[in-house]
Amino acid sequence: MLSPKKVKHRKQMKGRMRGAAFRGSSIEFGEYALKALECGRMTSQQIEAARIAINRTIKRGGKMWIRVFPDKPITKKAAETRMGKGKGSPESWVAPIKRGRILYELRGVDEDLAKKALTLAGNKLPFATKVISKESTL
Repeated sequence: MLSPKKVKHRKQMKGRMRGAAFRGSSIEFGEYALKALECGRMTSQQIEAARIAINRTIKRGGKMWIRVFPDKPITKKAAETRMGKGKGSPESWVAPIKRGRILYELRGVDEDLAKKALTLAGNKLPFATKVISKESTL
């Protein structure tokens, strides 16, 4: 699973995910991309599950880019713990996703296969996604 090697602060606040993404909202590397239509959190397990779904579909053809990285820690307190006594310990890592963010990009595969692979990857994610191409975004 993906996680940062080193962070400045071990625990972060939850934050709010409103509005559209400005950074990472256009296709930079590939020809086809998976774009988020809603805000949400993408765990490192979900990023990996979608990556595996894409790789199994394209079968060593083309190149894939993962445009998100989980750098926000999610904390959790132990079960049956009373309230108070501070914040829980970090348990997992998530990537906060805003509406319009590009998640995965593909190049070197035909359009039907790319759409199929990215649709399968989108089914693994907890928010709505859309497959876009470089020609349609110009």
